[in-house]
Amino acid sequence: MVCATPIGNLGDVTLRVLDALRDADVIAAEDTRVTRKLLSRYDIHTPLEPYHAKNLVARTPVLVERIVAGTVVALVSDAGMPGVSDPGAHLVDAAIEAGVPVEVLPGASAMITALVASGLPTHAFYFGGFLPRKAGDRRRALQKVADLDATLLFYESPRRTAATLASVAEVMPHRRAAMARELTKFFEEVARAPVGELAASVAGRELKGEVVLVIGPPQAGESGASQAIGSDDAAILEVYASVLAEGLSRRDAVKETARRSGAPRNTVYDLVTRGGAARPS
Repeated sequence: MVCATPIGNLGDVTLRVLDALRDADVIAAEDTRVTRKLLSRYDIHTPLEPYHAKNLVARTPVLVERIVAGTVVALVSDAGMPGVSDPGAHLVDAAIEAGVPVEVLPGASAMITALVASGLPTHAFYFGGFLPRKAGDRRRALQKVADLDATLLFYESPRRTAATLASVAEVMPHRRAAMARELTKFFEEVARAPVGELAASVAGRELKGEVVLVIGPPQAGESGASQAIGSDDAAILEVYASVLAEGLSRRDAVKETARRSGAPRNTVYDLVTRGGAARPS
């Protein structure tokens, strides 16, 4: 059983999940110390076993074997729905591969809570998990989704929130955004502002608690990606110029440049049209 647990306030757990945790033979927990607080609150004494990113390779086949043999395993993460940006996805996949029924018990979700609290459009949304730590990789990841007609959601640590917002402001400078922090807890904060203002307000702050960043979709007439051409863009344009020199058409050159550089095709096309790249004479 996949059991959603509270994202902060221990009162945000369903009666069904509590019953499942009591009835299970064992609880596989991302951090047994965190889960034990929930169990103590509701006087649950089911045995706990650690299941996390560092032991999942060894533990996954063992747990699946036990489930096949009839053991009832309840899977929990530190907060929210297991399998969403946490190791639980590996056990779910392995159980399905083994033909074991997987029952998912819904509950609290930081992503959905932040989306609704942001006040940004909910007609469509894209969840990107955690963005890369390195600035260049992060910028490229943002460029890939910049033109989606959807609200973008990302998880982030408090230490990297300022840097990530600065990257968003660089790639998508005209967007509305929100930062949701410490959701459901005493010091809950939802800050809403144009992304540049939000990035400036967070810079220099010592944040605490897990963060969800919510970025609004493109405005009418807005190009999703930043108009500035940086060093990464220049490298892509160099590949494009080299491909053109091989005699390919502009259309085929864009496609080949995307293949060689790993950049999305629409990103290459945007750079070509903005950067004034042309066939060499």
